[in-house]
Amino acid sequence: MKLILTADVSNLGAPGDIVEVKDGYGRNYLLPRQLAIPATRGAEKEVAAIRKARQVREVRDLGHAKEIAAQLKSLPPVQLSARAASDSGRLFGSVTPAEVVSAVRAAGGPQLDRRTLTLPGQIKATGQHTVSVRLHPEVDADFELEVSASAR
Repeated sequence: MKLILTADVSNLGAPGDIVEVKDGYGRNYLLPRQLAIPATRGAEKEVAAIRKARQVREVRDLGHAKEIAAQLKSLPPVQLSARAASDSGRLFGSVTPAEVVSAVRAAGGPQLDRRTLTLPGQIKATGQHTVSVRLHPEVDADFELEVSASAR
């Protein structure tokens, strides 16, 4: 089955890539989750739009990715104030990638795409956590996130 990816799928491709997958994988996983669309002649125009949007968001090249990774490593632990927590430090809710991205930006770090973050499971407790960012297929960066409870 020939499909056009609309989102980044690990071990398969990036948005705008035309891939050949097994019928069941495409029909039962990729299409229902809207990670891909069927490759048709009319979809060629959509591919151009998807690739253009991807280029705007994407890190320019390997050198730029290494530069951003160096910026992230030089940051002190990023402070994030969660909405509320119990006395034992357990959060009411969890920390989202969008909150982490805005905390990095507020700490003076680079602008990141929330979809490139890899959180260590769900962050549901205060304390220090290590967050990974996939900047480029060859460059991953880690930084420390300090989660604290906001004043009630």
